[in-house]
Amino acid sequence: MSDDREDTIATESRNETIDFSRVKIEPLFEEQVDFDTFSKSDFRAVKVKACEAVKKSKKLLQFTLDDGTGTDRTILSGIHAFYEPEELVGKTLIAITNLPPRAMMGIESCGMLLSAIHEEEGEEKLHLLMVDNHIPAGAKLY
Repeated sequence: MSDDREDTIATESRNETIDFSRVKIEPLFEEQVDFDTFSKSDFRAVKVKACEAVKKSKKLLQFTLDDGTGTDRTILSGIHAFYEPEELVGKTLIAITNLPPRAMMGIESCGMLLSAIHEEEGEEKLHLLMVDNHIPAGAKLY
């Protein structure tokens, strides 16, 4: 891309234009992580089989995911303010699958979905990392 490009793009999924000159992002971490520590994280493509709001929670969505193992994986994510459950079914997302299980609202969450956050005109925005649906469930990311 040329340096004189406009800092705007039209998004495919939503018919909106983003002016990146008005977007704020968090600063990069100064602390470095050695390669051996980083390489212990198991990033995998996962397919959303089902997604529903967690009862008694305004924030949590419960995902039932195909992680390529033949056994469904449950991950909870506090992103209900940004997504409705039905719009995520069938999507291919990225998860860290080797985090220790964590109970939330009495449900065990086995991993974490990756997302990008930023501030736009004073409002927090979050986007799950979605990849091409041709990538099979369980594919490892490097």
